Amino acid sequence: MGRTGRETESAKRMLRREFLAVRNTLTADDVREAARALARHALELPELARARTVAAYVSVGTEPGTLPLLDALRARGVRVLLPVLLPDNDLDWGVYAGESSLTRVRHSGRMALLEPAGERLGPHAVTEADVVLLPGLAVDARGMRLGRGGGSYDRVLARLEAADAHPARVVLLYDTEVVEHVPEEGHDRPVQAVVTPSGVRRFS
Repeated sequence: MGRTGRETESAKRMLRREFLAVRNTLTADDVREAARALARHALELPELARARTVAAYVSVGTEPGTLPLLDALRARGVRVLLPVLLPDNDLDWGVYAGESSLTRVRHSGRMALLEPAGERLGPHAVTEADVVLLPGLAVDARGMRLGRGGGSYDRVLARLEAADAHPARVVLLYDTEVVEHVPEEGHDRPVQAVVTPSGVRRFS
């Protein structure tokens, strides 16, 4: 690509600001409606139909909503793992036991996150997942995902690779966040599919 690592990170930061600015214009009704559509399309994925364990996350603010999908998976009998942010930005995991089991946790310098209140299973629990649902801000035509920049999911993907675990990797986004190109670094890994309110797009 001819960019230094610093230039790539700078380009990512600029893109993150742009996508977040658009998300911040969404109303609560926009987010709710999109969440229902996301759940409907995601549940049609063969990978989720076969899955016994899914690693997911709880959306906050104007992120593409995940709660309808989490509840539908749980109703199917799927074991849903949710992340717990650790002080070093790594992720521990707990089992989703319904919306009432979530606790709001404010981490220093970040927005409050909704995390599972139950037993902690350890960072390696994610290696048991058949599907990993990833947060993001954009994905490009190659399946390269633009994350928020905290590095938590880079660690998750590296952990899966180290464990020789190969769950399906799926990102949940709004339609306008599927773009031609996002900058990538050496540690970035593509996803197999993106789910948006209008449908599913797969990447080879």
